[in-house]
Amino acid sequence: MVFNNTDWVWQVREDILEPEREIVDPHHHLWPSEDMGYQVPDLLADLTSGHNVVQTVFMECGAAYRKDGPDHLKPIGETVFVTDSAAQMKAKGGPYIAALVAHADLRLPLAQLDEVLDGHVDASNGLFRGIRHAGSRDASGATLRIPGHAPPRLYAEPDFRRGVQHLGERGFTYDTWHYHHQNQDYLDLAKACPDTTMILDHFGTPIGVGPYEGKRDEIFEAWKDEMAAIAECPNVHAKIGGLAMPDNGFGWDTRETPPTSDEVVEQHERWYDHMIKCFGPERCMFESNFPVDRWSLNYVVYWNAMKKIAAKYPEEAKAAMFAGTARKVYSVEA
Repeated sequence: MVFNNTDWVWQVREDILEPEREIVDPHHHLWPSEDMGYQVPDLLADLTSGHNVVQTVFMECGAAYRKDGPDHLKPIGETVFVTDSAAQMKAKGGPYIAALVAHADLRLPLAQLDEVLDGHVDASNGLFRGIRHAGSRDASGATLRIPGHAPPRLYAEPDFRRGVQHLGERGFTYDTWHYHHQNQDYLDLAKACPDTTMILDHFGTPIGVGPYEGKRDEIFEAWKDEMAAIAECPNVHAKIGGLAMPDNGFGWDTRETPPTSDEVVEQHERWYDHMIKCFGPERCMFESNFPVDRWSLNYVVYWNAMKKIAAKYPEEAKAAMFAGTARKVYSVEA
């Protein structure tokens, strides 16, 4: 998995729409490895490519784990790496990482879980906000670019639910990522943990490859009802982005040229509008999901598309979805 696709992704050049609009990007990653490299210079090149991105939230991705020590504490290495990266960015005076979401195995006994949470707090210089322990698992046989590795029915495990509940008790958030056929399990989890602030990433990832190819409209119709039911849980917020991942099946990553923002709007707008209708702008936040979505499009195109989708909404709604909701959910000061 290599993100060195700069020449390809920047074949499409667009003028920046609403260049003054403030953006908090609530979902991106960093990888220090050579085979999946995306570090501070790469992130800054995207963040400063024209849109007014002022702050970001880092999302765990299994990077820079500790090589030694107890297994349950190894994810703290990622927090150390990101905290150092955040300091580098802050020193440059431009956009910077204002919060981070780390990883912990939420099935751990509470004493060990608290040890991990405390370790993230201590290592983060005030940036730690919550945990993502993804539930993504697909047994269809589809060949996925980034396959989920969760065990079957993770969301239903009593120990896991206890861990999600414990995050709320300690004032931390819970992010997750799963596939569209897991939405009912997620709904049950949200109902079981009403006091934990939960964030659903990437629309619940409607898969569009393998046995799901050619079934987008069918999946969309079922997905609409599932999202409406999930939105009835007031503790759930929605990250609306990540639809350009290759596993969503739009095929942009295999083209000679990446899509324009108009193409993104044409293919994705109905998904965004439904989420905004169900959750309301005060519980929705646009997310780039970079560099994963960078397999399909560039940073300018993504945010131009979001601004085109948001054009029909009032200013208060735009301000929430581009920055306000992210700041509220992740306790980020302007």
